Amino acid sequence: MTVNTPLCFRGRNILAPMVRVGTLPMRLLALDYGADIVYCEELIDIKMLQCKRVINEVLETVDFVAPNERVVFRTCEREREHVVFQMGSADAERALAVAKLVESDVAGIDINMGCPKEYSTKASMGAALLSDPDKIESILTTLVKGICKPVTCKIRILPSVEDTVNLVKRIEKTGIAAIAVHGRKSLSCLLSVCLLERKKEERPQHPVHCDVIKAIAEAVSIPVIANGGSHDFIKEYADIETFQKATAASSVMVARAAMWNPSIFRKEGFCPLKDVMQDYIKYAVRYDNHYTNTKYCLCQMLREQLETTQGKKLHAAQSTQEICEVFEMGDFFEEMTAIFETKKTSLETKTQDEDDQMEDPDVIKMAVRFDKREYPPQITPKMYLLEWCRKEKHPQPVYETVQRPLDRLFCSIVTVAERKYRSTLWDKSKKLAEQAAAIVCLRTLGVPEGKLCEGENHLINKRKRGDEERVISRDPGEDLAEPSHKKANFIEESSDMSVPKM
Repeated sequence: MTVNTPLCFRGRNILAPMVRVGTLPMRLLALDYGADIVYCEELIDIKMLQCKRVINEVLETVDFVAPNERVVFRTCEREREHVVFQMGSADAERALAVAKLVESDVAGIDINMGCPKEYSTKASMGAALLSDPDKIESILTTLVKGICKPVTCKIRILPSVEDTVNLVKRIEKTGIAAIAVHGRKSLSCLLSVCLLERKKEERPQHPVHCDVIKAIAEAVSIPVIANGGSHDFIKEYADIETFQKATAASSVMVARAAMWNPSIFRKEGFCPLKDVMQDYIKYAVRYDNHYTNTKYCLCQMLREQLETTQGKKLHAAQSTQEICEVFEMGDFFEEMTAIFETKKTSLETKTQDEDDQMEDPDVIKMAVRFDKREYPPQITPKMYLLEWCRKEKHPQPVYETVQRPLDRLFCSIVTVAERKYRSTLWDKSKKLAEQAAAIVCLRTLGVPEGKLCEGENHLINKRKRGDEERVISRDPGEDLAEPSHKKANFIEESSDMSVPKM
């Protein structure tokens, strides 16, 4: 499949993927200071597959939102042609599903094959993949063939230079666009070492193996991105080129040196740390970064200054507003908050106007919500409506549910006997919106909806009779529980793509 993106991996200075660091504010700041490509932090495939893609009109971002409303990945137009999405995966189908989910919003896809952390290797991801070349080949080949954006991977070196070069040659044949090499050994990638010796991976304080990266660069034709030079080489911008020459790599990926001060990418030299931190905070506020993440990144920048008065105040901060006050940016926070509120109100008014214009006059409406505390266990208005339709020999109810992009709330219209019903109140879930629509229909028809205050519940009695009949007629030894193959599993779809089993 043809790659249709201008992303190039030769002669580039790159922000490395770093957990808790590589979020949107840091990525944008690195681009401002001169980085050519920025990698997001590693995001696990299973978590991403649970997300819905949401356009955030207030922040002007694209958000991938988990079922608990947490934003797992946020991006914006500014970085669209520069950001590489790194994922942790050990399954080709899952990796492809995630890649398709984010493909239109990023410049490339990367598979993490170098993380030595136990949470990653226990799930057969990260450095654990290095001991399974067949799985590596399967994942990368599937991605290269399945998406239009360039695919890369990031590895650590193996204990043997020869084994490392042979693995990289095999990876090159999958058709990936580039390979990033962290120049330290991952001993845990070998099963025998894991089980017998329990040796630990080389850490940042160990010297980076420039000779191994150079051997890799000379052995393959695809761009090799050198990583791991922050401790030994990269202290200022000029050192990036020094590290590139020492490794004969096509590009350099900077991690900790950029975490400490992202203006490492600035040709003119470092900006004062105070200015860097204020610029970072501006992005954090502008894009509603979670305060704990903002605080973590600022602490990494302060380093030895954490014991100062300012550092202690930062450590004690419990909100974005308090962080802003620590850096004398309280006025900026209030100004941005006011801008967001104004924009949100404007969008809500616009949405309401559009709703009014598109309102179907034939839809019967009431302002109602479903509160399950008002109903017996396992009994809902939807069940009562379905029962009524069967009794009256009408087709079963048809629900049409929409989600409002601005606040991600739901509204449902139910069609019964060619009439439509809906609640004017929007709900936080699709299921609640459907129940509310059913209530509107039942109340309009003057049909009981099953509330506790309505007295005897015929559906409960019907269920009890059915249970008694099954007990009486069941064969000796038969389990009362319903066979597992007859139980229905309902999964609310978040996109129109097929998601493989996890």
